[in-house]
Parts: sequence; C-alpha cells; structure tokens
Amino acid sequence: MTSFDALADEVATVESRVAEAIFDAVRAQLRNDEADEAKELERRLSKVRRSLQKAEYLLRGASED
Repeated sequence: MTSFDALADEVATVESRVAEAIFDAVRAQLRNDEADEAKELERRLSKVRRSLQKAEYLLRGASED
C-alpha cells in the first residue's frame, strides 16, 4: 500500500465520521431541536463531506500515477 492509499484510507475514515454527524444534525431537525442551527450545520458538514470524498478520490488516483 502506497502512502497515498494510506492517506486515502484516513480521509475515508474522517468522511465516515462526518457522515454520522450529518445524520445527527438531520435527526435534530426532525425533532425540531434547534432546527435552524441543525440545518446550517448539515449544510456545512455536507460541503465538508463532499470535499473529503473528492480528496479521497484524488489520493487514490495519485497512487496509480
């Protein structure tokens, strides 16, 4: 496993944790516990998740070069 693959695995782990946090924010919205704050948090975390997914993809592609 190249160092890029190891980094990609670490990024994937962080992405999974962010996905869990998104679900927590959605659950808070459904319970209407601070729904506005939870909705904004969900938006921000979704952006973070997409960035992490892109980083993982790029790192895995870099290991093929």
